[in-house]
Amino acid sequence: MDFVRLLSESFGYAKDAIWGRWVRWLLLLVSTIIFPLIYGYTVRVMSGTEPAPELEGWLGLFIDGIKLLVIAIIYSIPLMILTLLPFALYFIPVSATTTPGTGSESLLSPELAIIAALVIFVLFIVAAIILGILSTFAGVRFSRTGRMGEAFRIRTLLAHIGKVGWLNCFIALLVMGIVIAIVEFVLMLIPIVGLVLLFLLTPAFIIFSARYIALLYESAPAPA
Repeated sequence: MDFVRLLSESFGYAKDAIWGRWVRWLLLLVSTIIFPLIYGYTVRVMSGTEPAPELEGWLGLFIDGIKLLVIAIIYSIPLMILTLLPFALYFIPVSATTTPGTGSESLLSPELAIIAALVIFVLFIVAAIILGILSTFAGVRFSRTGRMGEAFRIRTLLAHIGKVGWLNCFIALLVMGIVIAIVEFVLMLIPIVGLVLLFLLTPAFIIFSARYIALLYESAPAPA
């Protein structure tokens, strides 16, 4: 997979979307505050619209943003459960039946709880990678079809990801995250001005990410 092409095309798309288009840039900044609007805009970007779409149909943007947020939350539920599980195992009491009057004790001893927490942590990392890729493709599929149900056609999504390659998807998303993190870190090193630039460039980062994900999705034909 040509990761350089994904980066360069996404950068060009984001630059053309805001550079010299000051009204759109300002509206996108406002949308980042009313966050369902910016989520709705990413839906339009991930739908494959070229060039970058205008901010029209604000109600539609808001509704699509809410739908995309709901999809992301549903896919994150297993991670929430894994996050809470170690605490549940340690703090949920189990009645001590062998010796009357001794009260209750924890389901696991502190030592076993630590081991269980480490195992669950490993499972969390693996699940986060799998669900992260799956939810990414789910969001794009919803954007392309306009139907939330398409975001939960797990077999179809798995087949599509398999065509692109799980490792390719992981590396591509990792590269995108690293590039954005480096740029944001450099900006934060600049006193005051850097934070202002970081805020002003937020729409560019969002558009860049949405376009990058869309291109990744398009790197293999999507199943019907």
